[in-house]
Amino acid sequence: QVQLAESGGGLVQAGGSLRLSCTPSGSIFSFDTMGWYRQAPGQQRELVATSPRWGSRIYADSVRDRFTVIRDNAKNTVYLQMNNLKPEDTGVYYCNGESKSGPPSWGQGTQVTVSS
Repeated sequence: QVQLAESGGGLVQAGGSLRLSCTPSGSIFSFDTMGWYRQAPGQQRELVATSPRWGSRIYADSVRDRFTVIRDNAKNTVYLQMNNLKPEDTGVYYCNGESKSGPPSWGQGTQVTVSS
């Protein structure tokens, strides 16, 4: 199974920016859709944004107009650009890859902490 490696998390003040990166161990074309989920303490994992190979990107209402998911096929990497971060954006962010030919792949998670 293709593994996903994330990087870019950290601590930032409210209003700041971070960019997360996710690189598959194989080809990005292994996945029909790649995206990002997050999990806050004591809460369920939730969708943040997805980027299908074809079609429109999907964003959670809470991040629309602040976050951008970028699928760079040439660099074999998916990014999540996060601007105007809020304390409620704090959580562990997971990269996700899905295809019709197999089970979904998940990264190990990267911590994002936004201080007020």
